[in-house]
Amino acid sequence: MTQPARRPRRLHAGLWITIALTAAVVFFLFRRWSGAGFDTRDFLRSFASADWRWLCAAWLLTILSYYIRVLRWLVMLRPIAPHASQAALFRATAIGFSAVYLIGRPGELVRPYLTARSAGVPFLSQMAAWLLERIYDTLIVLALFGYALAALVQSRPSVGPTLHWILERGGWITAITCSICLAALAALQLFSETLEARILSALGFLQAHHQERAARLVRAAVDGLRATRSPRSIALLLAWSALEWYIIYLCFFAVFQAFSQTAPLGTTAILTYIGFVAFGSLVQIPGIGGGFQIVAVLVLTEIFHLPLELSASVALVTWIVSLVGILPLGLVLAFYEGLTWRNIIDIEKEAAS
Repeated sequence: MTQPARRPRRLHAGLWITIALTAAVVFFLFRRWSGAGFDTRDFLRSFASADWRWLCAAWLLTILSYYIRVLRWLVMLRPIAPHASQAALFRATAIGFSAVYLIGRPGELVRPYLTARSAGVPFLSQMAAWLLERIYDTLIVLALFGYALAALVQSRPSVGPTLHWILERGGWITAITCSICLAALAALQLFSETLEARILSALGFLQAHHQERAARLVRAAVDGLRATRSPRSIALLLAWSALEWYIIYLCFFAVFQAFSQTAPLGTTAILTYIGFVAFGSLVQIPGIGGGFQIVAVLVLTEIFHLPLELSASVALVTWIVSLVGILPLGLVLAFYEGLTWRNIIDIEKEAAS
């Protein structure tokens, strides 16, 4: 009886901790940049000077990246749900990412829940697919970020020798390690049956009824890996992942082209920017964002030495295009599905229970 009462408090406390940490960072940045002053008119001018044709192209590329996510998820779903609907999966994806923006990180559960419900498969199997997708994305963006950071340091001799050595070696170590982990993950998927057998064998100490329940959970979870145990499926996962991040790169490239001061920045600069903001987006305050914009401004001002007002404009546009851009479509599709705000909250609670 005490467990249901604790969970809302933990989530509530976690949200307040996130807000407090973000506020502390904002206060630090305010103190850091207050001496330079922030000219609101320069900010508005740089925002208004953006080429909206490039920004529209960036938004379309963002929507396309979500569609590529759907095609990648289908590789994991089709073996256990041959008749899974691509349209239903796209609706679940758009609504799920909109829920992340509106609710915060707990909204991550909405997408696998809606996918499992529409395809008629266990929810745990889709949580396993979500985890596999997240691991692929994290390893790929880390590898790209590591290579880009090492290359960027080489082209910027203004960095001090100690910091230059740390960033360059750190970049190469990160890139090589993540590349090896990505290859190991692909190999592990080929042996999902062996993995399941080992886990079930390790649970032999449980009583019979507990062991039976644990076995059902393990089999449902491993289904997400079992669906991609063939070399062809793994190759498709890698191919769709590479295409997805190439499209994301093109999206950020289009945003940089929309501003005259960022247009000359090359591939390594854009990949470095993507790497930093990808991890800044882990701090997600519902309806506000948080870490994404802060990290984006830090990178543009401290690494690329752009004016604060321009950096704030680019960060805001990047956030709107890449994260908030799915929200209108997600709300329309939620209305089409007959979902309301209360339904989405209930889905998140039911999936978390």
